[in-house]
Amino acid sequence: MGALHQGHLELVRKARQECDFVVVSIFVNPLQFNNPNDLLKYPRDLETDRRLLENENVDLLFTPSSEDFYKIQPSIQIEFGGLTSVLEGEMRPGHFSGVAVVVARLFHIVQPTKAYFGTKDLQQVAVINKLIVDLDFSLELVRCPTLRENSGLAMSSRNKRLSETGKETASHLYQGIQIGMKAASYLSFSESKTLVLNYLNKFPDIKIEYLEWVDANSFGRLFEKEKDKSPALCVAAWVEGIRLIDNATL
Repeated sequence: MGALHQGHLELVRKARQECDFVVVSIFVNPLQFNNPNDLLKYPRDLETDRRLLENENVDLLFTPSSEDFYKIQPSIQIEFGGLTSVLEGEMRPGHFSGVAVVVARLFHIVQPTKAYFGTKDLQQVAVINKLIVDLDFSLELVRCPTLRENSGLAMSSRNKRLSETGKETASHLYQGIQIGMKAASYLSFSESKTLVLNYLNKFPDIKIEYLEWVDANSFGRLFEKEKDKSPALCVAAWVEGIRLIDNATL
């Protein structure tokens, strides 16, 4: 959705290494914002984005307007059952349906052989994988790891709206996740989650929205280790009025 950072550019570089022709779309998709103020405030800097992508030798930059992309406002809703009834899906009703509609349309327009997505948005990656499987898109989903600042803060376009103090505060989210990762080796997920909450509650400027262990594929909640599950610890929190998400997979 633009306001590119090194995490986005890393997706481009991986695509450049693996593919003959690289397409980047930049489109702030109104369908995935359940909060109009969030849509209004979302950072946009197309000219800077264009220069960054030229430096990465992108072959095609696709930047439609909302009016062009949605000549008729879509009425379709795409549901994913339990996959989107928790965490981001619970907190942002309709968000993943909007993501699925825009991604499906982009897949139809571009006809890619590979699509590159960052795992900072881990639930979104699971949704897109389900979309590809269920609608039989002939392409490969390539998952790319989260890039982080030196402090551990996950790179995000929203970070541009944080002060330096806010960025330092927000870096404790990943430090908390690391505490949970280590504790999960000798405690249950429920117990390790309590340790993380105790740590994050030391910082009054962090307002936790959720902190949960889930299976990274189904996003069912996990309380103990289960065979054939891929445990991930996911967090959403507010810092300086900015909503941030992060995760790590065990």
